[in-house]
Amino acid sequence: MQQQLNPFMDNNVNLYGASGHAKVIISILKANQILVKSIIDDNPKAATIFGISVINTANFDWTTFKNVIISIGNNSIRKKLTHQLNTNFSTAIHPKAIVCETATIGEGSVIMAGAIINAATKIGAHCIINTAAVIDHDCTIENFAHISPNAALAGGVSVGEGAHIGINATIIQNITIGKWATVGAGAVVLKNVPDYAVVVGNPAKIIKYNPQND
Repeated sequence: MQQQLNPFMDNNVNLYGASGHAKVIISILKANQILVKSIIDDNPKAATIFGISVINTANFDWTTFKNVIISIGNNSIRKKLTHQLNTNFSTAIHPKAIVCETATIGEGSVIMAGAIINAATKIGAHCIINTAAVIDHDCTIENFAHISPNAALAGGVSVGEGAHIGINATIIQNITIGKWATVGAGAVVLKNVPDYAVVVGNPAKIIKYNPQND
């Protein structure tokens, strides 16, 4: 497994995005005794988060922007920002997550408390594996995907780039979820989901398609 947190020379990180997601990342970093140096946002709604100043990007000294986690829940915005930012990205894994030593986790990804990532699973870059999500053996989660709280993926599931698996969704073994697809909350997925499709229900059925803006 890749190191749970990068070995920061100055023991701190910067967050892009003053969101609720940022609050969770701050808590994860604090649990790992890592400091948040700054939080920046294009349109700050608050002056501070947990006592940490939020800086408007228009006033930010970009020469200090390193060891970054994009703390924005929207998958497409995270992808857009990674192409705009010339910096290195850090990874945050809550100490109460269970990550098998044979799993790999890409840069910029966040693994929240209670998540379980089993053997030989590959998590891409800038993914969100949310609270108590279960990802079993030999799964592949591509870049910018989001696995919501309490979602359960059986062995051998493949989740495409930017896909969103909703809260409490269940996906049986060896299923492929296409890129930028959405699996609705509580859905039970028994067959492959095409790229950009939105599926809901038990068994999950396609109700529409997301815009192809990736």
